Amino acid sequence: MIKAGCKWMFLIVGTMIGAGYASGRELWQFFGDDSSLAILLFSLMFIFCCWVILSISFKLESGHYLPVLRAVVGRRLTGVYDWMIIVYLFTTTVIMLAGSGATLQAFNFSYKFGVVLIIIPLILLFVWDVKGIVVVNSFVLPLLIAGLLFVLILFIKDQDLSLFGHVHEMSNWLAAFPFTALNILPLIAVLGAIGNQVRRKGEIWVASIGSGVVLGVVSYLYNNSLIQIAEDIILYEIPLFAILKHYPYEMMIFMSVMLWIAIFTTAASGTLGLVTRFRDYVRQPLWILAMMVIAIMLPFTSFGFSTLIEYLYPLYGILNLYVLLALLLYPVLSRFKIR
Repeated sequence: MIKAGCKWMFLIVGTMIGAGYASGRELWQFFGDDSSLAILLFSLMFIFCCWVILSISFKLESGHYLPVLRAVVGRRLTGVYDWMIIVYLFTTTVIMLAGSGATLQAFNFSYKFGVVLIIIPLILLFVWDVKGIVVVNSFVLPLLIAGLLFVLILFIKDQDLSLFGHVHEMSNWLAAFPFTALNILPLIAVLGAIGNQVRRKGEIWVASIGSGVVLGVVSYLYNNSLIQIAEDIILYEIPLFAILKHYPYEMMIFMSVMLWIAIFTTAASGTLGLVTRFRDYVRQPLWILAMMVIAIMLPFTSFGFSTLIEYLYPLYGILNLYVLLALLLYPVLSRFKIR
């Protein structure tokens, strides 16, 4: 049960820790100063939402997100949010592809080369269907989390920062709601695709609590570090590099590989949500569908990484607030059949 639960936990974390999150850009966009309470609220809401989504997909034995979405928002709004999920997954996967370009660009490689570098393994991954993504996440996510925690803790120690110096700062607590809401749609899309593979309810608890705790701890440490280099962040497309400038070049290479892995896992999750949604309409192997979807995405990667995050992420965070509210109230509403 624990092993299976960890497998889904890594899928959840892999969906969350993408180019925006691992680079620090997404965290800085929503949090920053006075955000300790906001991060705690995010962790608690994230655990609860994961539990609700996985419980619904497990009960419905779903193979894609549409039945889960219908259960959460009701039949009337399903069509609206279905299209929102499609657009969201499409644009965020574009952001991941652009993030790969930005990462390679930091090492004086071509931006286009960075984009192409992620596309080939992304398509090949779907040769093994959904199992390919689950196996890859289970292998690379522990390495990614360990690497990110190592750098953050080392930075906090070297700069002699207080781990709990910002705990009392709570005025930005409302940021927890759009930040959590931003990440709800991809969770529904990805977790809705694995309902028919979850075997026990215990797996749901392990996956939900584990992912919420991991993301809460990493978010707090990361935000605490970014506060210390606030003046430098404006100079960097990827805020993580503002932290890494204090360390040898080898450290930057190592974390850039970790960042690229984070980008890859989230791009894979976004593509998974899209191809499983349309596999009933286009009866082709998943890798063929993935290749078709990515081909459509390519022209949009020219907008740039930080620009896409700056405008799209806050917009999605606001639009998804209704879905967040529906998930938080779901146990009560479903019991009394008010939906």
